[in-house]
Amino acid sequence: QMQLVESGGGLVQAGGSLRLSCAASGGTFSSYGMGWFRQAPGKAREFVASINRSGTATYYIDPVNGRFAISRDNAKNTLYLQMNSLKPEDTALYFCAGSEMYGTPHRPSNYIYWGQGTQVTVST
Repeated sequence: QMQLVESGGGLVQAGGSLRLSCAASGGTFSSYGMGWFRQAPGKAREFVASINRSGTATYYIDPVNGRFAISRDNAKNTLYLQMNSLKPEDTALYFCAGSEMYGTPHRPSNYIYWGQGTQVTVST
């Protein structure tokens, strides 16, 4: 069973950048497609980005495409989300998740392992 721990969240001004990390343990990291999700207060959990097992394919939702970049280092068992040009509407609790599906899954039901989340707050 794989455990996931996110880090790197914080408070940043609009237009700033943050880099989230997700450290995996207890499983074969390279055997899982990985994704980032976010949840704002009072809203449903939302898919943000995903990456396939080898890191050669990625998928983003339109609001973050061109601003965020998902990547992974299978040698370090770590997933990343580089977030640039942050906007107040990006404020949310960000989760990383692992999926046994091939490709770049984007539904919460596709994922079986979840971290506890890291808070990102973007001020105006």
